[in-house]
Parts: sequence; structure tokens; C-alpha cells
Amino acid sequence: MPSADLVIHSADIMVTMKGHSDSPACKEGMSEIGLIENGAVAVRDGKIVAVGSTEEVLADGWVGPYTVQINAQGKVVTPGFVDPHTHVIYAGSRENELSLKLKGVPYLEILRQGGGIHSTVRSTRLASDAEVKSQTRNRLKTMLSMGTTTAEVKSGYGLTLEEELRMLRLIKELDHEQDLDLVPTFMGAHAVPSGYTEEEFTDYVVEGMLPQVAFKGLAEFCDVFCEPGVFSVQSSERILKKARELNLKLKIHADELESAGGAELGAKMGVTSADHLLQASDQGISALAEQGVIAVLLPATSFNLAKNSYARARTMIEKGVPVAVATDSNPGSSPTESIPFVLTLACLYLRLTPEEAITAATINAAYAVGRAHQVGSLEIGKQGDILVLNVPNLNYLPYHFGNNPVDVVVKNGKIVWRV
Repeated sequence: MPSADLVIHSADIMVTMKGHSDSPACKEGMSEIGLIENGAVAVRDGKIVAVGSTEEVLADGWVGPYTVQINAQGKVVTPGFVDPHTHVIYAGSRENELSLKLKGVPYLEILRQGGGIHSTVRSTRLASDAEVKSQTRNRLKTMLSMGTTTAEVKSGYGLTLEEELRMLRLIKELDHEQDLDLVPTFMGAHAVPSGYTEEEFTDYVVEGMLPQVAFKGLAEFCDVFCEPGVFSVQSSERILKKARELNLKLKIHADELESAGGAELGAKMGVTSADHLLQASDQGISALAEQGVIAVLLPATSFNLAKNSYARARTMIEKGVPVAVATDSNPGSSPTESIPFVLTLACLYLRLTPEEAITAATINAAYAVGRAHQVGSLEIGKQGDILVLNVPNLNYLPYHFGNNPVDVVVKNGKIVWRV
């Protein structure tokens, strides 16, 4: 038998997430994380070939003369984190808006004044391809160093056909040029630019943008900011219906600022995930559960907006909604790339247990981006995307915040970052 290229062994605790191969984890299943004590995992040709106790894996002969070995004694090994909701491709920053937030100016008012998304659109349009990629690549490097090995990336800072196609093209280029796997999402319906009514811009997205995006094959998902003052339920439904006709998978920004039927629309349209959901109604949550829609919750956004309002994750889990978490990495409402920080917030403010939080950042997040057959768990046949965390147990991961707990990042069986 050929030896493995890489063996990680002697982990005090190894989180495999085994047992969720058919559907996302929900209810009590979110606490079932497939723990192995004194665990080991072997990778060959980029794929996991063995998972079990150190004694079992070493006895099976996976270690050969050229096998790279990592001793994880005293540490925790997990699947690579999956970040299922980011707006990480853009140019510029918006730290100037912090003072407005501190004065209590609402997000939608900043948007109406030409700030917010519109500000980033201007900065991104003025930047060259090289500048956009350079700034984005730096953020992706930070994400990788903090354990993210797969990330969804949305367009949406273009708001014209040419600029949206440009953003999607740059996402594709970056996917090939650095170590993270990037999942591209078209989000031309991110804001209504000046000079358009909502109806006029919805027509443009439906008739002018979506057919070209689908024809060029640059996106896997279509997302829409369904919110009063941005895109109504009716406009959002038009956009999602057209995207579905064009064989794009669907996502929705729903009920972030108001309870306005976004969750209900997401369930009706059978979206893969409904995201934000701070103000989702009981009816909306029940509808998501009935349709098996994944709730992608973004506690870092709630934290940054400082409204002391967080999504009702415990209600969602009790009703059977599979929950995932993400950074929402963006220049305005969540300028962070850190899943470890999100895990802390998920435990403190979403009231998830550490087991539920790690589920939400791995296998459920992988389902939210259509990658659960490849990543999100440590199982034979999946990609060798693995983290060695310098923590003594799982509780310590969300407990000790503000630092980077990642010792080693393995992507496709190769060490791509280590302390």
C-alpha cells in the first residue's frame, strides 16, 4: 500500500463531523461532531485516506519514508473552516463611517446619503484589476491564516453589467491564484444606484445582467438584498425566479433590518441559504425549517452595528432549521476575516454551544455553499482541508478570543500556513 503524503497524529481531540453526509445537521444533530481522542488523519494526493485513532492509522502503514508528519499532541484538529457569506472582493475601506454609526445614524440613512455600499462601489470602480486583486488577496491571506479554507465571495460592488462581470471574473482569477477555494455568487441586486428606481434597476438585473452572468458561467449562486428600502419581496422574487430559470442556485439576504417576509420568500423559492435573519418572524423560521433552508447567521455584523440585536439561533435550532455562521466580511458592517472571532460571538450572543458553533462553521457552512460532498468534515474521500488548533479542548476555542488559535492550515493535503 502506498504511504500517505501527510499524517497528522496524536491530537488530543479530533473533530471529524462524521455522520452528516446526507443532509445538514439540525436540532440535536448540531451537537454531534464525531469526536476522536488521540486522533489521526492521513492524506494522499490531496484526499483524506484514513481517519481514526493514532494507533489505528499508524498501524495501517500510512507513514512512509517521505510522509510529512505533524504531531498534534495537546491540540485540537478540525476540518478547515468554511465561510459561507462574504463580500470580500472590493477596493478601499469605510472607517470614516464609524463616527456616523457612533452618532446613531442608521445604516440605510448612510446608504441614502451616498455612503455604505455606494461608497465602496465608487472605490472599486476607480481601482484597477490589479489593485482590487491585491487588496482582496491580502484579506484572503488573513482568512487562510485564521483557518478558512473555503469561502463564498459575492459580487455586488459593481452595480453595472460590466462591473459585475469584472468582479466575478476577478473572483475566478483569485480562485486559481491563491490557496482558498472560492465559491462565486452574483449579487448585482446589492443596492439601487442613483438614477434608477427600484423597479427600473430590478428590470436591469433581470433582463440585462442575469442572462449574461449565466451565459458566461461566472457564478454558482445568485443573491439579493431583500429589505425595505433596498429590494422589496416582490422585486427579490422576480430576481430569484429569473436566476433559477438560468440554473443558478439561490441565496437571499433576508430580514436583517426589518421583519418583511424575506425568510418566507426564501422558503418559497427553495433557496440554499437565507442569511442574516435578525428580524425573521416565527412564521418565517418555521417555513425555513419545513423547506430545509440553511440559516447563515452573521453575529459579527450584529456586533459591529452595535444594536444589541442578534438572530434567534436557539429558536431556529429548536424548530429544526440547520444553522451555519459566517463572517459577512465586508468594508462597512463587518470588516473582519476571522471565523474564530465569529465562533466566540456565536456562543456568547447566538447562544450556541461550542459543538453547535463548530458544526455551523464546518459541515453546515459547507452545505450552505454546495460543497458538503468535498469539504466540511474529515472523512475518507474528502479534500484534505484540515486545521491544527493550539487549544487544549473545544471549549477553549470560543472562550479565548481576540487571538489566532490556528497552528497549522492544511489545504488539499499541503501545509499552506503555520505558526
